[in-house]
Amino acid sequence: MVPTGPTVLVVDDEPMVREVVARYLERDGFRVHEEDSGDGALAWLADHTPDLVVLDVMLPGLDGVSILRRIRAESTLPIILLTARAEETDRVLGLELGADDYVVKPFSPRELAARVRSVLRRTSASDAVGAEVLEFDGLQIDTAARDVFVADGLTRRPVRLTPKEFDLLLILARSPRQVFSRRQLLEAVWDSAPEYQDPATVTVHLGRLRQKLECDPNEPRWLTTVWGVGYRFEP
Repeated sequence: MVPTGPTVLVVDDEPMVREVVARYLERDGFRVHEEDSGDGALAWLADHTPDLVVLDVMLPGLDGVSILRRIRAESTLPIILLTARAEETDRVLGLELGADDYVVKPFSPRELAARVRSVLRRTSASDAVGAEVLEFDGLQIDTAARDVFVADGLTRRPVRLTPKEFDLLLILARSPRQVFSRRQLLEAVWDSAPEYQDPATVTVHLGRLRQKLECDPNEPRWLTTVWGVGYRFEP
């Protein structure tokens, strides 16, 4: 049976990795397009819009971080990075640049497929059931359209968030003043097996949210830190 679900672009220069990832994703009903280089991926993206990109950091020529920068300059397309275990700097940089998640090589194909499903489930239009508009002092969150606006004088400016940034904001904003630990936020937003999770992922995403939302990220109005415990949203 030919898969008819969402389209995933898999970019990796190792044929075996692409084959395994494609097999697991297609088994789950995803349509998969494969590219073995950064240049090939960008050329394909110029004419196509997948639902998600699985992107290897270590690519010949144009590397994955450079591709991530180019994609993020134009869109909030969900991106999951594939990194080697020793590439902690690349993982952190990738998250800071807007990657939604990362998976460390060697990885479990089942875990990667679960993360793909998680990201797409949260960004799917079908998740608009029970949609609402959350209004705070100078901040508006439209859960159906996944739009965020911040007051800027007499006008309001739209804030472009990646899927995981939006999910993290929404979890916090739906429970004002409730303190969440990084582990709780990992389970709520990334919902993957604990052994594959790094609490620093939450720290990086929250830092990006502050940069985009707060007038002074060092003195946040909404996204505050409870030292030694976690984070909370101030209404």
